[in-house]
Amino acid sequence: MTSASPVITLSRDAHVAQIEISRPPHNFVDADVMQQLAEVLRQLDEDDNCRAVVLASGVGTFCAGADFSGAGSVSRDPSAFYAQAMKLYRNRKPVVAAVEGPAIGAGLGLALVADFRVTCPEARFSANFNRLGFHPGFGMSVTLPRLVGEQQAARLFYTGIRIGGEEAVRIGLADELAAQEAVRAHALALAHEIAASAPLAVESTRETLRLGLADRIIEANQRELSIQRVQFATADFREGVAAMAERRIPVFHRH
Repeated sequence: MTSASPVITLSRDAHVAQIEISRPPHNFVDADVMQQLAEVLRQLDEDDNCRAVVLASGVGTFCAGADFSGAGSVSRDPSAFYAQAMKLYRNRKPVVAAVEGPAIGAGLGLALVADFRVTCPEARFSANFNRLGFHPGFGMSVTLPRLVGEQQAARLFYTGIRIGGEEAVRIGLADELAAQEAVRAHALALAHEIAASAPLAVESTRETLRLGLADRIIEANQRELSIQRVQFATADFREGVAAMAERRIPVFHRH
């Protein structure tokens, strides 16, 4: 395994590249992590030997969301975070996400960047933005309803509920269910199945199926960002983050 950064590692298995994010304990992401990930995907797009990509976690949790702590808090400069995150939708190679553990908030958004998601019953998926006191981001106002439909997306957004891998597969949020210890292997197997097809044909088919998608996501994200900037300054946002840290139910007051 070749280290691409202290957080992102890249390995190869024939025509399949495997990207692993390791930022203990919960794989929280910030602008720097997004930038590193976007750069690795850009490099793989230029690598003719790479035909498919597996995105996985090295810490158990797939990604517990955006980092709202310290000087690098996403809430301090969400535009920098999203400027890098939106680059992920411009990649040309198919991506399979191996979701072995929680994919929460921006972590769910990251899982939705992938073309396919392999998961397990123990995984947890949550679009918990409203429970934290702010509007969904990461382009999820496009990507989530695209997969599960508007009604299911609204339910997940409004309530912030956590659903397991079985329900995620049932509603179309994930594509394949495996035993937790076999998720990575199943994701790699799917990536190898993709890599066995003609690479130019796969890339062009993917481009046709996703025609205009990146532009729609990025446009929606600009609206998401403008609303989030306002809501990050509210008492409800501070209460939502505090309640999450303290593992209690938030008490919101619409201000």
